Amino acid sequence: MNATQHSRRTAYAVVGAPALMALYGGIRLVPGSREPGLGWTAGHTAMFAGLLLFAPVFLALRRQLAPRGTAGRIAAGAALGTAFAGLLCSLAQIGIDLVVGLAAADKAEQSRLFDRVQDVPGVLPAVYQVGPLLFYVGLLALLVAASVGAARTLRWWSPVLMLVGTVASAADLALIPVAAACYLVALAPLARPAVALRPVLV
Repeated sequence: MNATQHSRRTAYAVVGAPALMALYGGIRLVPGSREPGLGWTAGHTAMFAGLLLFAPVFLALRRQLAPRGTAGRIAAGAALGTAFAGLLCSLAQIGIDLVVGLAAADKAEQSRLFDRVQDVPGVLPAVYQVGPLLFYVGLLALLVAASVGAARTLRWWSPVLMLVGTVASAADLALIPVAAACYLVALAPLARPAVALRPVLV
C-alpha cells in the first residue's frame, strides 16, 4: 500500500467509524428496532462495520506516538493492545446480537436466546461487561498519548471529547449519535495527510 492509499484509508476510517456508529444509534431510536427484524439487523450490521473501521484508526493513532526508551514503547504497545482487545470483545458482542436477532422469531425468543448465551461461563464479563470497556480505555490512552507526548499531533480536546462522548452514551444509549459526533471531531485531525502518514518512531 502506497502513501496515498494509506492516507485515504485512515481518512475513510476516521469518518466512517463514527458515521456508522451514529447510524446505529439513529436506527435504535426507530420504533421496533430493538426486537428481531430489519431495524435490529441493519443497526447492528452498521455498528459491526463501524467497529471494524476503528482498527485502522488505532493504528493511525499509534503512528502519532514517539515513545522514548523501552518503557515508552511498552506503554504504547500496551495501549494499542488494550484497544484491540476491547475491539475484539465489542465485535463479539455485536456479532452475538446479530445472530440472535436473525435466529429469534420474536422478542420473547430473543430474550431466551440471550439468556442462554450469557449463561455460558465467562461470556457475560468478557463480551458484555468488562471486555468492551477495554476498547474505550485503549482508545483514550492512545488519544492522550498523541496529544501530550513528544509528537503532540493532536490537541488536548481530542481525548476530552472522546471521554465526553463515551460517558454520554453510557448514561443513555439514545445519545449514541452525540457520542459519534464527539468521536468524529476528536479523531478528525488524523485525516490530515501529514498526520496520517507520520511514521512510527521507535
